[in-house]
Amino acid sequence: MRLLLLFLTAWLTLVAPAGAQPVQPGPQRTERIEAELVPMSAWAAPGSTAIVAVRQKVQPGWHTYWRNPGDSGGPTTLSWRLPQGVRAGDIVWPLPQRQRLQGLTNYGYEGEVFLPVPVEIPASARPGSTVRLTVEAGFFVCSDEMCVPDTLTLTLDLPIREGAAPPAGAWGRRVQSIVETAPRPAGITAHATLDGQTLRLTATGGPLAGADLTQAAFFPYDPDVMDHAAAQFGQRGSQGVTLSLAAKPGVLGTGLAGPVIGVLATDAGAWEITAEPGPPLPGASGTGGLTAIPDAFGQTTGPGATTWTAVLHAALLAFLGGLILNLMPCVFPVLAMKAASLTRTAHDPAEARRDGILFTAGVLTTFLALAAALLALRAGGQAIGWGFQLQSPAVVASLALLMLAVALNLSGAFEIGAGLQRLGGSRLSRLSGAAGAFFTGMLAVVVAAPCTAPFMAFALGAALLMPTPAALAVFGMLGLGLALPYLAISLSPGLLRRLPRPGPWMVRLQRLLALPMFATTLWLVWVFARQTDALATTWLAAACVVAALAAIAMGPLADRIAPRQRWAPIVGRLGVVVALTLAVLAVRAVPALEAERPIPADAWSPARVEAALAQGRPVLVNFTADWCVSCKINERTALSTAATRRALERSNAVYLVADWTRRDDVIARELSRHGRSGVPLYLVYHPNTPGPRILPQLLTAGVVAEALQTPGPA
Repeated sequence: MRLLLLFLTAWLTLVAPAGAQPVQPGPQRTERIEAELVPMSAWAAPGSTAIVAVRQKVQPGWHTYWRNPGDSGGPTTLSWRLPQGVRAGDIVWPLPQRQRLQGLTNYGYEGEVFLPVPVEIPASARPGSTVRLTVEAGFFVCSDEMCVPDTLTLTLDLPIREGAAPPAGAWGRRVQSIVETAPRPAGITAHATLDGQTLRLTATGGPLAGADLTQAAFFPYDPDVMDHAAAQFGQRGSQGVTLSLAAKPGVLGTGLAGPVIGVLATDAGAWEITAEPGPPLPGASGTGGLTAIPDAFGQTTGPGATTWTAVLHAALLAFLGGLILNLMPCVFPVLAMKAASLTRTAHDPAEARRDGILFTAGVLTTFLALAAALLALRAGGQAIGWGFQLQSPAVVASLALLMLAVALNLSGAFEIGAGLQRLGGSRLSRLSGAAGAFFTGMLAVVVAAPCTAPFMAFALGAALLMPTPAALAVFGMLGLGLALPYLAISLSPGLLRRLPRPGPWMVRLQRLLALPMFATTLWLVWVFARQTDALATTWLAAACVVAALAAIAMGPLADRIAPRQRWAPIVGRLGVVVALTLAVLAVRAVPALEAERPIPADAWSPARVEAALAQGRPVLVNFTADWCVSCKINERTALSTAATRRALERSNAVYLVADWTRRDDVIARELSRHGRSGVPLYLVYHPNTPGPRILPQLLTAGVVAEALQTPGPA
């Protein structure tokens, strides 16, 4: 009988499920994170509220998330198993860090962090006993390349005693400090105002009144209110602060449906605020600026920086940038032509002054017109930058032909007028000298805009986010810097007299200046080719060849080949018409740009992979999750592009998505089978090829296209 009991005991021990074994107090670990429950106080009294914290220690290179994870990720979740009468409250979230990666911004934690939770102990708890607290903690642990949902079961035996308890060692003091400094309401009044694309928060009263603040930032509880990756800007007032934030596109269309709730963090403390929709509060601005919070790319220029000091700073840098722009390769040939023309007017100061003033007027007018168009487009929601005109294939094609005409004119292939001040190939050059000077200024700006001098990046970035009058002032200073050297010479009779007299050297200079203009033409054709396809580029190249032949037919070379032949000018004019027609065909052949949108996909399953392979079709499988930051970046930059869509169509491939946003054991086993514990994972299968090809975790459209086209090793 005793042997039978021993046998039964041993058998029950062996067959009992592992989950039935009690979890012992202490740290629990995965490869990425260590976590445990720790108390703030050495014991808890009956009828009191104890504070316990989930201590998490994240491995270097990994992070977890705040209650609002931002652009991706997911918050830590706690599922409690507690004795009768014991109740756990919500997490007291400490202030998060900003985590930026390739244009996305998340809110979370790295290293060691404590998440305190209040736990109500019933009055019936018996002193001298212990209360076992058990929680299943779910963590989204992410690196720059992978996200893994880790779940750990944590326990704590909390002693019950009478009286006040001291902190429970070093960790207890850490938890106490977090609880004492955690954001909470503090009598602050706040309003939220939607002003175009800007969500403006004003907060006054409470600890903000009279505070000498230098920094302020807002962390929203709702992930869909503001653009987390955009910069934040602020101003302080005698009673509070004003923050300018970028609203989410959905908010722009529907307006504020309710209050904006979150954490206002300053260098004097952090507090929870509820900003009701309403006009800006008085006393929230006017006494100075606050340090800007940079966007996901580290830039801090924007609306909050539009103090007079910021405007003057940006204007000065723009002016210096305009001066440096005179040395840029794309604008130098045009300015050199103007400088050469000064030698012709050196002995006529009145004409030189008029030429310089009108050239400056052309520069300023065109700079301001381009700036106004750019600001208007950005106000309408277009994501464009300075030099936006070169984003249009039609503009690029037109400039290529214009630069080719200028180059041919300078090289002597044809002559229109005798003055070097004229714009080669343009009918504007046939106008009077005053009109020619004005339109030369326009041309200088058009070809100079894509160049970027060292001082221009900050100034133009700031101007694009300033109020319109300040922005136009900055762009005007950029134009003034570009035109100033020529203007200064034209207004100085002493300098004009020092210029060399016209002579054969001007012809040699003219021929030399043709070289950079030919180079500019080639560059513009290359830009056009990158924007379009082979057919459109072929039409533009043909237009350039015909335009060159037409120019030669109208020039002195034609007179030497066929002297006094009346048909040559006719052929030249006909060639101009043909060249323009070919240019129009080139622009019309530009393929319509497909919007980057998610490519239609089916849900992944092993059976669907096998079915597609049996049909002889390649398969692209995307293992992803909504909380995975790397997944979202890859889907935006590589898996939603027209190039990837065309690659799938060319290879007749099947696109499958394995969505691991919610726990799925089948997906987890498939990840493990390929040596992964988390997402992203990208697999490409080819018929009659053993095993899939594993793609890099940071994708490009080219990598996907190459993998679909060429079977590779597993």
